[in-house]
Parts: sequence; C-alpha cells; structure tokens
Amino acid sequence: MKYLYFFVLLSFGLSSCVKNNPLPVWLEINNWTLNANGAPAGTENDPKVLTHNFSDVWIYVDGKVIGVFELPCKIPVLASGTCKVLLYPAIKNNGMASTKKIYPFAEPFETTLDLAEGETYTFNPTTRYYGSTKFWIEDFDESSIKIIKDLEVSNQNANLVLETTGGPWGNYGHVSLTSTDSLWVGAQDEAKNLPKSGAEVYLEFDYKNTNSILTGMIEYQFGGATVDHGGYTASAKDGGTAWKKIYIDLKEVISNTPNGLSYKQYLRILLDSGKSSSEVFIDNIKVVHF
Repeated sequence: MKYLYFFVLLSFGLSSCVKNNPLPVWLEINNWTLNANGAPAGTENDPKVLTHNFSDVWIYVDGKVIGVFELPCKIPVLASGTCKVLLYPAIKNNGMASTKKIYPFAEPFETTLDLAEGETYTFNPTTRYYGSTKFWIEDFDESSIKIIKDLEVSNQNANLVLETTGGPWGNYGHVSLTSTDSLWVGAQDEAKNLPKSGAEVYLEFDYKNTNSILTGMIEYQFGGATVDHGGYTASAKDGGTAWKKIYIDLKEVISNTPNGLSYKQYLRILLDSGKSSSEVFIDNIKVVHF
C-alpha cells in the first residue's frame, strides 16, 4: 500500500511537470537572398555581382541570443506571444566553419510575430548591403582587367585572361598553370586607403579551382617602404567542379599597421606539388568596408 501511494504521487508529479512545461515554437529558416539596396553607389548593385555565401543565420528573439545555425534549419525556441525576431546573415570567416561571424555589411532581417506554442514559423530571409558600404570591385565586365600581373615574379606565359562565355555571372577571369609556367601573381591596379581602429574590411571573391589560391596584401608605408602581409589559402577541395565564395577578414592586419598609408590586395597562384597543370577561375573580387 505504501508503495502504491508513492507511485500515485510520483505519477501525479510527472504529469503535472509535463502539463506545465510550455511547448516550443519552431523557427524554420531557409537560405538567404541578397538584394540590391535601392540606392546605387556603384556596381555592387548589379545583380551579376550580388553573390554571397551567407551559409548561416544568427538568431535573436526579443533581444536574446538563440544561437548561430547552418542553413536551412528548423530549431525550437521557448517563446510565445508578441516577439521581435532578428535574423543576421552569417559567414564562415576566412573560409573556416569553426569561425562563424555575422557579416558586418548586410542588414538583418527583422519581423514581429505573435508566436503560439507548438506552431512552426517559416522564414525566407532577405538582406541588402547597408547604404554606407564602400566597394572596390573587379567583376571582369569592363574593357580592361583591374588585376595587374606582377611581371617580376610571374612566369611569362602564366596570365589572367578574360573569359566571356560559360560563367554564371557573365565574364570571369581564368589562370591556367603548367609545369613550365607554374606561377602567377596579380594585384589591384591601385593602392587603396582603408579604415583602421578596428573597422571591418573584407576581401571577397568567387572562385572555381583545381589549384590552391593564396591571398595577400601589400602595405605602403610613410617614406615609401612596403610590407608584404600573407593571407589565407583557398584550397581545391571539390576537384574544382563548383563555384565557391570566400570571405577574408582584413580588420586585424590593417588596424595593426599604424604606418600603413594604403594597401593593395593580391592573389598568388603557384602550381600545387604533384600536379602537371591546373586551372583557376575567379570572379566578383571585392574589397568591402564602411
């Protein structure tokens, strides 16, 4: 009898806990769409260069951080009633999945909903660049290429050539390497002033490659001195069959170069060890900052 009494009390307690626990709402979030911002400030509003790799979403509900999730996703959230939902586009910083970061130049998707327990709410989030964003862009759609070959180090027949057919966004650049012409280096056509003091600055580009690509930056200092800052490597992980996009974070380097007057981004492509030839295709090269 004593054990039966205990069982009845336990059963009552468990059923009370289940009954009193609220059901979550479900947020189902699909992939991002990047739109033009409606106030053209350059070719960044051309649909052909509005490419992105916002692979993740950073979620806030009523000012509380829910977390960052790879898209598409469906996640439970303990919330109900009128709630403000903020979705921020997030990237793999420097191409690394372990360093996901809110993309600083794109607006969040914002909505206010009356959330009901147990219901699913689906989002197709859109974003656009902040109007104050500044760009340097090489999209290969002009008559001349703004990436200049370094003749002192590049092999004679290793060149960045303009391709006009078969690209997903129009024209694009192509570097072909062989065992005899195994190195190409190219840099921006002009050095640019870039903000310091912790300001966000990114180098971004779309690429398809059977060979690794090294990014770097030349710092031009007071007095004419230069410093070469090596960057990150975009490797050929998928056999070079698909276009990808990478975001290279330049903030730390630029903000820690107090003598730097201006900067040039460069790309260095050296034939990978063990290969007799390789191909690199590149498009929509951008330097982005406020």
